[in-house]
Amino acid sequence: MATGKQRIRVGVVFGGRSGEHEVSLRSARSVMDALDKERYEIVAIGITRDGAWMLGGDPLKALAAGDASTAGGAAILADPTARGLRTVDTRRGGALGPAEGDAPINVVFPVLHGPFGEDGTIQGLLEMANVPYVGAGVLGSALGMDKAVQKTLLRAAGLPVVDWVDFSIAEWGRQREQLIVDVAAKLGYPSFVKPANMGSSVGVTKVSDEAGLIAAVGLAAGYDRKIVVERAVVNAREIEVSVLGNDDPEASVPGEIVPDRDWYDYDSKYSDSDTQLIIPAQLPPSGTAEIRRLAVAAFKAIDGCGMARVDCFTDAVGEQFWINELNTIPGFTSISMYPKLWEATGLPYPKLIDRLIELAIERHGERSRIRTDRG
Repeated sequence: MATGKQRIRVGVVFGGRSGEHEVSLRSARSVMDALDKERYEIVAIGITRDGAWMLGGDPLKALAAGDASTAGGAAILADPTARGLRTVDTRRGGALGPAEGDAPINVVFPVLHGPFGEDGTIQGLLEMANVPYVGAGVLGSALGMDKAVQKTLLRAAGLPVVDWVDFSIAEWGRQREQLIVDVAAKLGYPSFVKPANMGSSVGVTKVSDEAGLIAAVGLAAGYDRKIVVERAVVNAREIEVSVLGNDDPEASVPGEIVPDRDWYDYDSKYSDSDTQLIIPAQLPPSGTAEIRRLAVAAFKAIDGCGMARVDCFTDAVGEQFWINELNTIPGFTSISMYPKLWEATGLPYPKLIDRLIELAIERHGERSRIRTDRG
């Protein structure tokens, strides 16, 4: 870690090509505000909705204002000898310059929710560039993002998940009538329809009949090529647990979300609402122990590392549990459950950020010892 006046250069990447672009900006602001300025040098790296990278000035302010005039000013090259972040001069046909301040990035903190950030894509780029980064690796990120594959894996690991049906848009086009029958027979109504690769309840609809199903698939198809339909758990309570660690992950105390409407949609999460966050969740001791155990088991099942928020359902008395999904880059806003749960467990927000950076550097060191020759 840093000694004396030497600070760790942290590249905080935010924005991105996702329906969760605005949420990413909110999370990034909270992360950068929490970083200890005496310990870390923050390099803010914005990504526009079109995928152009921004460096210098105030990318967060520019993206929040919808100003992409300075876009195209940065890139992380897959070549590890390029020392990570490079500037790009768009006036000279994209000519590459040195990293900002002529110094490499020591660690990247991706705060990119949804596709092109939480799904293993930027993680793969950072692996190629040999740059440490916070959060799950390529595999864990991809599995955490794809709800259909994730559920299949969790069930194979013996973990409880709600019944579901998944299909591609192409299959929906060819077999719509049969899929409608399958949903009614296997799941019934009400059900939830969602894009397989999206978060923050973007593109998600609760449906109560066939007409609603057809309309909801149309909406979800705008966000992904694969659709998941899940059985709604009647009178379910929504419980969330934060997981932190690499090889020996730990679970926070659980928290309960009581939405101010029929279900926990985007507005309940990010707009002014009367949604309640109850921390710790009111569960019997046995239920608290079980849901923490399930959260860690799910984290390990997807090869998670660094962090994840595990979203679960329970019955009215807190005795039966189902894992809903894992989020490998959970929300980090001032009202987000992931940091709130760790704070209630005894780890304040700034210390949580410190720990995540430590875990990133630790994992990178372990990977660096892996041989790349045949010996």
